[in-house]
Amino acid sequence: MAAMDEKLFIGPKLKRLRERKSLSQADLARLSDVSPSYLNQIERNQRPLTASVLLRVSRVLDVALEDLATDDEAQLLVELREALADPVFAADPQAVGNAELRNAIAASPDLGGKFLTLYRRFREMRDARDLGGFPDEPGVRSQGPYEEVRDYFHHMNNYFDGLERAAEALQARENFRLGNMLDDLINYLAHTHGVRTRIDPSSPGGPSTLRRYDPESRTLTISEALPPASQTFQAAYQIALLDQAESIEHLIGEAGFSAEGAPSICRVGLANHFAGALIMPYREFLNSAEACWYDIEQLQRRFGASFEQVTHRLSTLRRPGAQGVPFYFVRVDKAGNISKRQSAPRFHFARFGGACPLWNVHEAFASPRRILIQLASMPDGTTYLCLARTVQKGGGGFTAPKQDFAVGIGCEISYAHRLVYAQGIDLSGAQNAAVPIGPGCRVCERVQCPQRAFPPATRAVSVDDNRRRFIPYSVAEES
Repeated sequence: MAAMDEKLFIGPKLKRLRERKSLSQADLARLSDVSPSYLNQIERNQRPLTASVLLRVSRVLDVALEDLATDDEAQLLVELREALADPVFAADPQAVGNAELRNAIAASPDLGGKFLTLYRRFREMRDARDLGGFPDEPGVRSQGPYEEVRDYFHHMNNYFDGLERAAEALQARENFRLGNMLDDLINYLAHTHGVRTRIDPSSPGGPSTLRRYDPESRTLTISEALPPASQTFQAAYQIALLDQAESIEHLIGEAGFSAEGAPSICRVGLANHFAGALIMPYREFLNSAEACWYDIEQLQRRFGASFEQVTHRLSTLRRPGAQGVPFYFVRVDKAGNISKRQSAPRFHFARFGGACPLWNVHEAFASPRRILIQLASMPDGTTYLCLARTVQKGGGGFTAPKQDFAVGIGCEISYAHRLVYAQGIDLSGAQNAAVPIGPGCRVCERVQCPQRAFPPATRAVSVDDNRRRFIPYSVAEES
């Protein structure tokens, strides 16, 4: 979060949050105990938001302090810069500068988002053309449903209060045993919904099917090949679909998805969210995390969950008035493709390219199942404590298919003192010891990086036939 002594100009963001609550400017001024003229100046970015006003406004708008004070439009800036680097826009990578982009985002972030949607659609059309297809042909999608759902979860800060509280209440009411919940969930499905659960040594519905629900016979079949944590999660997922169908459909309707398939993808994501919240109830999980200094392995034992389940759950602790450490979460394969991501307030991912090769999620594959710790700094000067470890899915037999991923989680250095993983690290000098990383080569401004895969989009490339340097790409001096 921005330091309290920093000048905070978040006028357009404050206006959007106010309008989302259906409050007039006069209403917010009265409830926050500030003058209407002062609030008007704040919303027009003519005056900064002071610490005392920030606290009052966050309470009135029911927004976490970190979320309100964070420059979350910086991620949009990264993605716009990355899109504008495409040769289709201009040969000059500096045709649109950062100052112009920031002004445009401040004036209308929704317009910036629509531009990215249009650009994504253009990329899909271009890819279809290169593959010999056309966007209007069957099987070639014209929008990105996964991207739309991912943006929705990001917009919601990966927190859904209604689902969280429903899961918490269900666990408390039924007294499901934390860390040993599978039998309790099976009994609940049977007594409440008349659903019979089978843990089958054969794969239900085919060799790659891990869970299958038959609504006609009301039978849930879960593969024996899954570890206990995953079996428990699948049972909790089925409860989400049966108990929370109305709430989930309401959220999907409010989201207003346009891409075909997005509602179905979101339904799975919301059911997964409820399942995680049922196995790891919010208050109990947050209190346990704080008590053990966010020791992931201790939390695994306490809640009978996998490494990935716990780390993802840590990135969802965004309840207003009861926030945990704000973590980013990411899952990466060996080729550097990001299959899951949840951004912390100021940790930015490139949307169209790969992850930074200097980030420790890549190194994790060289040390399987070992937690790696890294101090890393982003180009904006923010330093993070980053953790990474490999996880494996599938298996259950010598010939069974397996998936290998690296899971990464981290927080800003200002929160690191609350983590067991910071023991022995000089946090006061963390910035000097940090590895410089970036959101992706195309949009990273570190021109001296020896690990570059592409030149930076914001600088012109300089080629000298008579000189070879260690840095992969030389750039022209800024004028």
